[in-house]
Amino acid sequence: MVSTGLRKNESLSSYNLIIDLSRRNRLEKYYVDQTLEHFRYHQIFLRPTKKAFISFVHEDIIERVADSEKLTDSIINKLLQRRGIKLRFADIREYWASVMTRHLSVAEIDFLQGRVSSNVFMTNYFNPLLITDLKTRTLKGIQDLLKP
Repeated sequence: MVSTGLRKNESLSSYNLIIDLSRRNRLEKYYVDQTLEHFRYHQIFLRPTKKAFISFVHEDIIERVADSEKLTDSIINKLLQRRGIKLRFADIREYWASVMTRHLSVAEIDFLQGRVSSNVFMTNYFNPLLITDLKTRTLKGIQDLLKP
């Protein structure tokens, strides 16, 4: 969630999909050139009101996820409970968006967090030139976000 700004369920679905595809040597069907292409798995990521089209993620994070075990909502909740961590997952999304304002416009943040329609995605963002620039700025923002 910290790397992508996705919702908890979307992050969990993406995490487990990376593991599944990696184990079947098909990760390139989802992760291409530092981009998670959620739109290719529309049944998971494109819901009527909440959508996630793409996320930009550094390769080292994808490699660590691919070598992990799958997670469920209850596993995450129990791990946090055992460690005494009280966490509102919506706060992670808000934090991601706040940090990204140094690198992206509000419209770009809304797009990456899935607050635009499919028509807006196809019209404005499904363009390799725009995506490349957006990816560069987003990955720089993620580096800032993950600094200790």
